[in-house]
Amino acid sequence: MSYMQRSQTKYKAYSVIAVIAFLTLFISSCGFHLRGDYLMSPQLKTLHLSSADKFGELTRQVKQHLSINSIKLVPNATKDIPQLRLLKDSLNRRTLSVFPNGQVAEYELIYSVRYQLAISADDIRSFEFELNRDYQDDPNVALAKSRELDLMLSEMRKEAANKILRDLSTIII
Repeated sequence: MSYMQRSQTKYKAYSVIAVIAFLTLFISSCGFHLRGDYLMSPQLKTLHLSSADKFGELTRQVKQHLSINSIKLVPNATKDIPQLRLLKDSLNRRTLSVFPNGQVAEYELIYSVRYQLAISADDIRSFEFELNRDYQDDPNVALAKSRELDLMLSEMRKEAANKILRDLSTIII
């Protein structure tokens, strides 16, 4: 290999490294971060989680999201540690359309979540939000529609857990 070929190979390698370094710097400088990776306030790095439904899917999803984000969960509440309280989650449905024979053709599913963040005895912040989805019902394939509804509810609970963490990441103490 001649001197010219070696210098061109080195030039290409340095160019690739420079492009990768530039892209990494550009992406990190614009505030980009992976979805599900939230920057939490240092005071919220340790929490106590309480829930009306301790073994419910929303509670499980929130615990999972908190552990992914390196939030330490303590088993007992103390006045020094903030407490995340999942108060209520409920599912309602509203009829959107009906078949000519009077059977419901389409529902709107409304998943409501209420929770509180108790930072101290004097500083309790309440939150409430709703997630909406359209669901088409077909009585001829009830088993498949039942499975689809279960999957949709699971997805809505995952989205609710994400929303709770997004809200927590915006709190400045």
